[in-house]
Amino acid sequence: MDSKLQAYIDKLNTLDFRSMYEGDFFLTWEKSDDELAAVFAVADALRHLRENNISTRIFNSGLGVSLFRDNSTRTRFSFASACNLLGLQVQDLDEGKSQIAHGETVRETANMISFMADVIGIRDDMYIGKGNKYMHEVVDAVTEGHQQGVLAQKPTLVNLQCDIDHPTQCMADMLHIIHEFGGIENLKGKKIAMTWAYSPSYGKPLSVPQGVIGLMTRFGMDVALAHPEGYEVMSEVEEVARFNAARSGGSFTKTYSMAEAFRDADIVYPKSWAPYAAMERRTKLYEKNDAEGIRTLEKELLAQNAGHRDWCCTEELMKTTKGGKALYLHCLPADISGVSCEEGEVAASVFDRYRTPLYRQASFKPYIIAAMIFLAKVKNPQATLVALAEKNTPRFFER
Repeated sequence: MDSKLQAYIDKLNTLDFRSMYEGDFFLTWEKSDDELAAVFAVADALRHLRENNISTRIFNSGLGVSLFRDNSTRTRFSFASACNLLGLQVQDLDEGKSQIAHGETVRETANMISFMADVIGIRDDMYIGKGNKYMHEVVDAVTEGHQQGVLAQKPTLVNLQCDIDHPTQCMADMLHIIHEFGGIENLKGKKIAMTWAYSPSYGKPLSVPQGVIGLMTRFGMDVALAHPEGYEVMSEVEEVARFNAARSGGSFTKTYSMAEAFRDADIVYPKSWAPYAAMERRTKLYEKNDAEGIRTLEKELLAQNAGHRDWCCTEELMKTTKGGKALYLHCLPADISGVSCEEGEVAASVFDRYRTPLYRQASFKPYIIAAMIFLAKVKNPQATLVALAEKNTPRFFER
């Protein structure tokens, strides 16, 4: 076994992540520091094995069920890639083609799709107070089904984005940062600016900025949240960020100035989101099927956004960052001025300069998801990684 894989296993040997076995992944701040570190280590180990043409299939059969209640490219394909990497076949649950429209309950649906499912990935991010709650209802249902002998195994649930957090995205972002800065030990004191940016569309979820401030504050970083007045995120997530910063020796600050957040930043993350109050209002309107109210809200929010067109990641702003060379992050797709829209979140020249690092950032997500599944399904991850390396089954066979 090579020294690089051994280093990942040695790292796992120092961590306590036993409670992840047969567990689920909802929010990053519900996991311990050791558990997050274990996800990073396993993700790197799985990537290392694949890049060395070693199969990481721990399943010979089984399903990974995906349910996307919002559009997705990167996360959808990352989940499929992660499941395939481990040997699972993916089946997408299309609610429009299911019996859900005929009144099938969450409990019934969850059990019916889980007879041979080992993991369920759900994206439900559009409605405040709904997405994370729904995911817990699914887990409660399959747990009960397993306990009553209906299901041979309890599927692991992976949160692929809810109304509160986007853990697979933010964990992938964090692993990208770790690699860019040469290790977690080098992140203390680094400044990251999580800033709102202008978008000509409305209703973008809050879960990315909330996930970023909820996770990055755990590593001794100085996290600055910037947005125009009226674009607040959930106050309870801000409290999580304050607690994490105090515990890690970092800081969490808020400002209504994009320029202030960018100043001397090592990392910038300009990303549009909808105001929390507006998302609450939107959720209530959808509950009432108030189409006219939704149209009115959309007009209001587009007009509100239009008043902040100057919140754009420009070359001028980037020059004010640490050495003028801050790492630019985005979960993609970005609203690129003059490319995907007339005016947007980022100048085309900035985006083009960071295109390759952005794609590299996105490439960590399949491995993060695979690691979450791996740690929930494998009782002894270290021994399993060793066995995969020693078995040395080629992922791709060629004479």
